Amino acid sequence: MAFLHRAFASNELWVWFLSLGIFVVTFAVLKLAKWVTHRRLLARHQRAPSEFVRLMADLARRTQTVVFLAVSLFAASLALNLTPAASRGVGLLAVLALIVQMATWGTRLITYWVNRAIKHKLEEEHDAASATTLNAVAFLGKIVLWAVALLLALDNIGIDITALITGLGIAGIAVALALQNVLGDLFASIAIVVDKPFLVGDFIVVGSFAGTVERVGLKTTRIRSLSGEQLVYANSELLKSAVQNYKRMRERRALFTFTLPYPTPYDQLLSVPSLVREVIEAQPNARFDRAHLKEYGELGFVHEVVYFVLVPDFTAYRDVHQAIHHELLRRFRDRGIEFAYPRRVVHIQPSLDRSKEGPDER
Repeated sequence: MAFLHRAFASNELWVWFLSLGIFVVTFAVLKLAKWVTHRRLLARHQRAPSEFVRLMADLARRTQTVVFLAVSLFAASLALNLTPAASRGVGLLAVLALIVQMATWGTRLITYWVNRAIKHKLEEEHDAASATTLNAVAFLGKIVLWAVALLLALDNIGIDITALITGLGIAGIAVALALQNVLGDLFASIAIVVDKPFLVGDFIVVGSFAGTVERVGLKTTRIRSLSGEQLVYANSELLKSAVQNYKRMRERRALFTFTLPYPTPYDQLLSVPSLVREVIEAQPNARFDRAHLKEYGELGFVHEVVYFVLVPDFTAYRDVHQAIHHELLRRFRDRGIEFAYPRRVVHIQPSLDRSKEGPDER
């Protein structure tokens, strides 16, 4: 067995065999671990379906063989007496393989998150525009991820990336200044998708304009106004404005007033709040809040009524409001209560008959 002690490339032959054994065993263990992990995760997913378990199984499947080779080679090199350059090269190869693998996993995670969000948008919110925006967000996220991976790889290779980062920063600032409006609208679109101040189909009011959101794009949001025309807002300008979202309304507060003339009898005046309460509570989608004599107005006793419509739909609110007014009118007429209306009283003062005046009076 003397030949095993022969030196070859600064290492005895038995050390090379040992290193080869370490390489084979490490590679086999890693491959076996990947296969077992993947099979167990799939079996668990089949027994109890879970998106997370399925994602973990997919990540295990996407673990590259080249990573196992690089890690096995690094483990085998630890048993050898290598030159500093060779040792550094093997370690660098393992690090680069791990960086690429981490970037691959990160890409899969971004795709998983975006696909899940798009599925939610399409199936539950029917928001195809936000789904398009999410695809753009995923694309930008993958670019950033691989750019970071590239910078890490260059840094490990030994390239000074300080100047590169500085150059990229200056170039990025120049591009950002040139495209600040476009980038502002793009990030505003991302903010709309993430923060969800409104969704496609919501009825919103922006300034003096109102309409239904039709599409949220990368740069603009399009709203169909009540009169039929399409309103196009830049996303950044839209977020700077106060947006009233009526679709998110759970219930609608309604207020109205009416006036009774001053000759109204006192007992009828006292019965008005309870009468109004009965009328409102009789409506299926209304909740009474209050009814008070507000003030002595120009025409009579001004009453103020507040109630809530329990559904946000505007047509339903108008139906309830109309029914309340019809019923109030009927009950007031049955009780002989009149509403005040503008009246004009003209006082005529008799003029003097100058034909009967005496000569001295003239």
